[in-house]
Amino acid sequence: MKMYSVFVLAALACASVPMAVAQSKDDALSQNEIEELRDAAFVPADRIQAYEKILDTRERTIEELLAKPRHVTFGEDMHDAMDQFGAIADEMNDNLDELNAQHRDLRKVLPKLVKATERWTTVLRAPGEDDAYKVVRRIALDAVKDTHDMALEMESSEEAYFKVHPEAAKEEKTRKDNPHAPE
Repeated sequence: MKMYSVFVLAALACASVPMAVAQSKDDALSQNEIEELRDAAFVPADRIQAYEKILDTRERTIEELLAKPRHVTFGEDMHDAMDQFGAIADEMNDNLDELNAQHRDLRKVLPKLVKATERWTTVLRAPGEDDAYKVVRRIALDAVKDTHDMALEMESSEEAYFKVHPEAAKEEKTRKDNPHAPE
């Protein structure tokens, strides 16, 4: 009986890990931000712009924390802000990967995204080193670097792709003009 209890407890512990990870990712976004992403889901450029807007909000949160006098929960607050930043940037990277594989036209938003990543990197580096947020800061910086590198690579590959496939550019325009039409 004792062995069975240990097995059940181990199984429950393993089953709860994915739920905890999923829950923490959901916590990174507010309900309004989730709705914004849902509304922008049908137009790839709008989706990336929505992610950019959300990350700009987290950027302002970090800047506000830095502008105020340090308080007892500064390390914890900075940890949470950087953790959210990293999770959202990582989710945006997943979207960029998917959109790149589908050859969706992001040529207009990619240059703005590259500039935003440079700004975000500066903000993420602004707070001094602190053990309270050292790991999540590194994760957030890595996610932003991945975004930057991916956006630069996509800029050149999309230009080449749509030059060779002008019909794909026309299809993208049609999709953008009528996002709810079946594909």
